[in-house]
Amino acid sequence: MNIAVWSGPRNLSTAMMYAFGARADFAVWDEPFYAAYLSMTGLDHPMRAAIIAAGEPDPERVAERCAAAAPSGAAHFYQKHMTHHMIDGVPRDWFAHVRHVFLIRHPERVLASYAAKRENPTLGDIGFVQQAEIFDAVRASGLPAMVIDSHDIRQAPQAMLTALCGALGLAFDPAMLAWPAGGHPDDGVWAAHWYDAVHRSTGFAGPEGSMPTVPEALLPVYEAALEPYQRLRDLALSCPKEARP
Repeated sequence: MNIAVWSGPRNLSTAMMYAFGARADFAVWDEPFYAAYLSMTGLDHPMRAAIIAAGEPDPERVAERCAAAAPSGAAHFYQKHMTHHMIDGVPRDWFAHVRHVFLIRHPERVLASYAAKRENPTLGDIGFVQQAEIFDAVRASGLPAMVIDSHDIRQAPQAMLTALCGALGLAFDPAMLAWPAGGHPDDGVWAAHWYDAVHRSTGFAGPEGSMPTVPEALLPVYEAALEPYQRLRDLALSCPKEARP
């Protein structure tokens, strides 16, 4: 089974990749289209040259691999995708060959985390509009589309991962709850810039605290991201009552 997990940045996406990467039956791929995205747009991201050099800048080749069997003989293939990488010119015919999961997080938390790493994020940078568009495209094609909120995972990791695995037709594996500190062998080269916190982790952090304050300058971005977030939030997998903390 190939699984495309769609999120924006600063969204628990790396921890989720580590969780599935801790399973013996999974291979993982970190942001497959990042090199192609930077090559096609010319955007100046941190470590741009290194990302393009280390990755595959041809989106057609990336798409072929997304639809192909998992590497190294693994039974399953977890693909951590950033929604804003799916720009015009990036093929989508591979969508029919994967299962789709949409990982969401409240835009207040995303903006606070992203702004600490890169100043003045735009709506396009954080991927909420693109996430809703990809969700609609997947659903319109008749494919199932699952939604899970990072807040719920932080609240009850085992219960929510069990629910997600069940929706995917997989058994939950307790190995998903822990991983070694220091990163994963399949981290992208950009991990040195973005993954410091998750590299110090050995499992999911505890429940999130109170909402951060969105800087006034970012309020228009927050307000535009809130509607697509709330629309997907209404469709998110629920934590079983008996498993809630």
